[in-house]
Amino acid sequence: MANSFSKKNSFFGGAAILTVGIIIVKLIGALYKIPLGNIISDEAFADFNTAYYIYSLLIIISTGGLPVALSKMVSEANALGRGNQVKKTFRLALMAFCTLGIICCLIMLLFPNQLAALMHNSHSAPSILALAPALFFLCPMSALRGYFQGHSLMTPTAVSQIIEALCKLVIGLALAAVLVSQGAPDSYAAAGAIFGVSVGCALGAVYMFFCFRAHRRAIPVCDDQPSRSGEILSTLIKLAIPITLASSVIAIANLLDTSITFGRLQDAVGFTEDQARVLKGVYDKALTLYNLPSAFMTPLTISVIPAVASARAVKNHRLGAQVSETALRTTALLAIPAGVGLCVLGEPIIRLLYPSTDVELAGWMLSVLGIASIFVCFMLICNAILQAHHMVTFPMITTIVGCLAKIILTYLLVGTKTLNIRGGSISTLVCFGLIALLDLTIIKFALPRSLSYVRAFLKPVLSAVAMGAAAWAVYGLLSRVLASDAGELSGTGNALATLAAIVVGAAVYFILILVTRAISKEDLSMMPKGDKIAKLLRIR
Repeated sequence: MANSFSKKNSFFGGAAILTVGIIIVKLIGALYKIPLGNIISDEAFADFNTAYYIYSLLIIISTGGLPVALSKMVSEANALGRGNQVKKTFRLALMAFCTLGIICCLIMLLFPNQLAALMHNSHSAPSILALAPALFFLCPMSALRGYFQGHSLMTPTAVSQIIEALCKLVIGLALAAVLVSQGAPDSYAAAGAIFGVSVGCALGAVYMFFCFRAHRRAIPVCDDQPSRSGEILSTLIKLAIPITLASSVIAIANLLDTSITFGRLQDAVGFTEDQARVLKGVYDKALTLYNLPSAFMTPLTISVIPAVASARAVKNHRLGAQVSETALRTTALLAIPAGVGLCVLGEPIIRLLYPSTDVELAGWMLSVLGIASIFVCFMLICNAILQAHHMVTFPMITTIVGCLAKIILTYLLVGTKTLNIRGGSISTLVCFGLIALLDLTIIKFALPRSLSYVRAFLKPVLSAVAMGAAAWAVYGLLSRVLASDAGELSGTGNALATLAAIVVGAAVYFILILVTRAISKEDLSMMPKGDKIAKLLRIR
């Protein structure tokens, strides 16, 4: 193992390893949440997600910017051959991580009922308890990840993430299924499902510890004099705080949004807590599908930052603008058809994947969230472009503006009896639509060379609209043909009609982007094996 760690990793090789790991983790996550939504009830699904939003915020508070700061400090000391500085930096960081992990773990262990009450969902307390151990293990594991990334070793991080995801999938689903079969209350079934996260973090931390032991043996003895502890900790905190603040905006907004949604459904609309849990569970199932398109934007965001940064380093502003425009066009080519597909086939997709839920309500919300998912993808790539151009403040400002709009609209719309939970999907659309539009405006006027948004977006939009119309027509036709004499469509009939609509829509879109030359060789070059794909499709 030590020999494998001693091999030199290039930046792009490390990015590729992390990208593959993230894609695998996201696929496992989809395989986890979709069947989970069919194993546990809508109420339990709401309890699960309520606890997870609390956990997500505490993760960012305890580990948000520290791994990045640690990797930067380790990388700099390593480049200067300061082995003792590396060891002391890691030792101090590990102590800080462990302290934060213990504090955050104790908050969830000692105050689960109080946290659940703040979220207006008392039934989420067992899930909060089940997640508490995850924070204890995640914090030292994050320190180890920062240490390895500082040495340009990305494999341990990627493997530990996959271990986490697999444990969540296998143990979480198994525990949820057993508890449901034993007739356990909904809140305990949710706790069983989420306990897989804690087990995954524990096993991931054990794996990282063994990797660290193997790597430490391969480090040569150095004689450098490390900096003082106070100086190291001060630098670590100064680097970590801005990153943590930027990362926490959406997590805080999600937490407030969940609390407001539960509160308004009960106080303003008049639902009981259990009725509010059902509605929130239905909404969370639509959110699970809405998150899928943005989950696969990571490879693009990883690629664009070094490409733009390299162009800026040699003052080639034309190349930087070209890469940025290509990234936006590639995002449009991927995100717009995915969002349009979710919008047009919202109800059929929900009926296919979550047949036991309120299909009409979830389908309506997924159709709205489908359009929102397009803006989320643009927000992610715009943030990467702005960061590559050293404009790190703008993404945080636009995100705060969008999240404030979301919180205000959630309060107003969810509290309206005619809309109630539907207001959450509308506020999400407005939030990310506003962020994306603000980011695109900043990019248009702040970059050294202007980008052509017509060239980037027009053809993908037109192709996606035609695709959506074709998918809608095919589903409508087949649903009538496959319906029973009473006019009802069976689960099998819906599955056949939905899959046929997706296949036809994808074929129409693929043909149109080739015919209109919406995709270029430069676009494909940003994707894995892009040159070979361009050659196969005869794109020049």
